[in-house]
Amino acid sequence: MAGLVCLSGLPGVGKSSVACALSDMSGAIWLCLDEIETAMRHSHMKTDDLADAGYAAAQVMAQAALRQGHWVISDCVNPIALTRTAWRKPAQSLGARHIDVWLTCSDLAQHKHRVDHRRSTIEGWQPADWASVQQRHFEPFDGADLIIDTAAQSPEHVAAEIFRHIQTT
Repeated sequence: MAGLVCLSGLPGVGKSSVACALSDMSGAIWLCLDEIETAMRHSHMKTDDLADAGYAAAQVMAQAALRQGHWVISDCVNPIALTRTAWRKPAQSLGARHIDVWLTCSDLAQHKHRVDHRRSTIEGWQPADWASVQQRHFEPFDGADLIIDTAAQSPEHVAAEIFRHIQTT
């Protein structure tokens, strides 16, 4: 059965690293919102405010992949209840599984180091700086299926924990 794993958390907690490792481990399709929104910004469309356009595009792609029987990983900040609810709709509409994973980094020095030293393979992508991460609104995610602190774990270890959850639930 297909399913959607939604990785949520502040920039720099390790979502993309975990998504990459989980995709390699599971064969799931990885939808990276940074990549989608960067492509939109480099298109001919006016992109002063993408609002929810990147999320909407990714959710349509997730639904199409789910319909074809694939597992999908969404990699996005997903900061508020409204966006989290929207991510459940593609899976619910098809009777597919949905797993919410909230990634955190309890070690502020390590989190800052990650943000300050991020490298990306996405051409033209501008990562958030530490000041903007600290100011970012992120509602607590009480309804998450898994809450994982990435401070003392490798992305591969976190991905393995999520993969075990997929296999056992």
